[in-house]
Amino acid sequence: MPDRPLADLDDLRDAVRDFALARQWEAYHTPKNLAMALIVEAAELVERFQWLTPEQSLALDDSRREQVRQEIADVLIYLTRLADLLDIDLLDAAASKLAINARKYPVELARGNAAKYDELPPHETP
Repeated sequence: MPDRPLADLDDLRDAVRDFALARQWEAYHTPKNLAMALIVEAAELVERFQWLTPEQSLALDDSRREQVRQEIADVLIYLTRLADLLDIDLLDAAASKLAINARKYPVELARGNAAKYDELPPHETP
């Protein structure tokens, strides 16, 4: 547990880095290994919703909600560590990707449907 509450992604990055360094996990925390661990944790997150109806997935009981919370935390921790090793600013990357997605999915074409960008009527994409 960090010495103080985490205020932002930089605090989380530093806490995860310190956690790993204290345990001498640098040899294991390679981008390849972290990407693999991330997908395993994402699969564990998906598992918490397996066989639920859409309605049930929106109304989790306290126990299942805590399980989901923990899996989300695991995904975030591995993602944060991976980004740290690759010197990727998560907020900058997310902002850039949102801008790309805004061009790929213009509101007037994408509103109210789940079509992939290449299934929308012709429009300018990145």
